[in-house]
Amino acid sequence: MREVTEDVLDKGSLRTIIPTYIERCKHITEEQRQREIKNNELVADAYGVRNEVPCDVPIERVSLKRNPAFAYPKNTPAERDELMTRDIVKEIVSYAVGCMFGRYSLDKPGLILASQGETLADYHAQIPNPSFEPDSDNVIPVTEDEWFEDDIVARFRQFLSVALGEQHLEENIAYIEQVLGKSLRKYFVNDFYDDHVKMYKNRPIYWMYSSRTDKKGAFKALVYLHRYTPATTNNVLSYLRDFTAKLHAQSERLAQSDKASEVRQGEKLQTVIKECADYERDILYPLATRNLPIDLDDGVLVNYLRMGKALRIIPAIEKKRTTVQSWTWPIHMLGE
Repeated sequence: MREVTEDVLDKGSLRTIIPTYIERCKHITEEQRQREIKNNELVADAYGVRNEVPCDVPIERVSLKRNPAFAYPKNTPAERDELMTRDIVKEIVSYAVGCMFGRYSLDKPGLILASQGETLADYHAQIPNPSFEPDSDNVIPVTEDEWFEDDIVARFRQFLSVALGEQHLEENIAYIEQVLGKSLRKYFVNDFYDDHVKMYKNRPIYWMYSSRTDKKGAFKALVYLHRYTPATTNNVLSYLRDFTAKLHAQSERLAQSDKASEVRQGEKLQTVIKECADYERDILYPLATRNLPIDLDDGVLVNYLRMGKALRIIPAIEKKRTTVQSWTWPIHMLGE
């Protein structure tokens, strides 16, 4: 993922850059196919069976990750281009989130912050004057509306401005939304985390705090596992309280409206406010008071389960809860 995005991201329009990149991948694939055919011919000639065994290599069997025919063998050439474009866009989004947390940087290839205990000071030791600054408190809110100036959509727009040029920002946002088939905010709210969990094979490195254990939580926030500290949940709690206060203010304003539709909107906000209040009282505040440490050596599975119901459920991990509890940690240590 990181390699392709570092290769693709250059000043300009993604509408031009991505198709050019895909064509280059196809060219490299064909070069590799010709090498494999040549090898087959050499072996067949050596054994005198050139006319008895096939030497051709179908393009679908050239096992390069960036070969569209290998990645999507059952699709037509046009469908392969479309699917590869979609996957590249999702990888760009994922890479951007990595830059937001300091895992990657536009200014230096490879991993930057990827070990437990590393901080922004370690990041700045490697990159003193970054073109795109990582998030300071390791908490990025993800909400259906623009409640925070530093939410994930705002940060992504900043990233694109730096990576591809501010003059191309709106064009690139429009292209990304066209490829994804939805607005950027809807993608982050509804789909990004599912794609991240899938990309990391049910062992996510970004965790999603959520006021509901399913994807419909009104309040959600991402944190980076490798920058987690015992104070991280307290940082999330501050965002939750800020969010709830803004909802209260909005609800009260709508209640004073002369428009029935706005009054109904204000009433609906009361349901969201209750959801957030319950989440704070029953789950997030008790967890925050524990200042829970984690150890990366225990792995994502064990550490994720320690957080109890503070995080959005990952079904593949949840299925292992009973097994992990039985041989790893007492129930009270798992946040139950």
